[in-house]
Amino acid sequence: MNKEEITQDQEQTDVNEEVTEVEEVVVEEVDSSNEETLNEEQQRISELEAKLEEASQKNLRLQADYDNFRRRTREEQAASLKYKSQSLLEQLLPALDNFERALKTEATNDQAKTLIQGMEMVYRQLSDALKQEGLTEIPSVGQTFDPNLHQAVMQVEDSEFESNTVIEELQKGYMLKDRVIRPAMVKVNA
Repeated sequence: MNKEEITQDQEQTDVNEEVTEVEEVVVEEVDSSNEETLNEEQQRISELEAKLEEASQKNLRLQADYDNFRRRTREEQAASLKYKSQSLLEQLLPALDNFERALKTEATNDQAKTLIQGMEMVYRQLSDALKQEGLTEIPSVGQTFDPNLHQAVMQVEDSEFESNTVIEELQKGYMLKDRVIRPAMVKVNA
């Protein structure tokens, strides 16, 4: 081998070493770039997963709110149906009271007796129709006074009754299903 060949061989080796060094630098840069890209992608994935979790939680809250809204609406509709006739019944109560007062009058002749019998039939029909709608009388006389059901307008002392007992009903009280629509006006023993 001559000098020229050795020099060329040396140059070839130097070139090969430089290429190897460049390849290593490029591989390191690519690896470094890949790691940065990988880290960026993992960070992006983490952000997207967090957003997905937040959206899922928001969706669950909205679903729960909607379910609560539907339940409240159903309950309100049921209550509305349950008490739909309340305003009509409240308007009919004075007429019912007047019927009862009229039926307490004494008939002096046959014509008056016939008229009272006809009124009794109408009163029974009206009472039955109101009961079918859920109207019930509030029991009073002999009961313990309950401020939720009774309105005390008089108080007397009577040794025949226990204290805080209703001794007389001055005006009937009524309930529609489980709701008081008019408390009974009563006289209470002190």
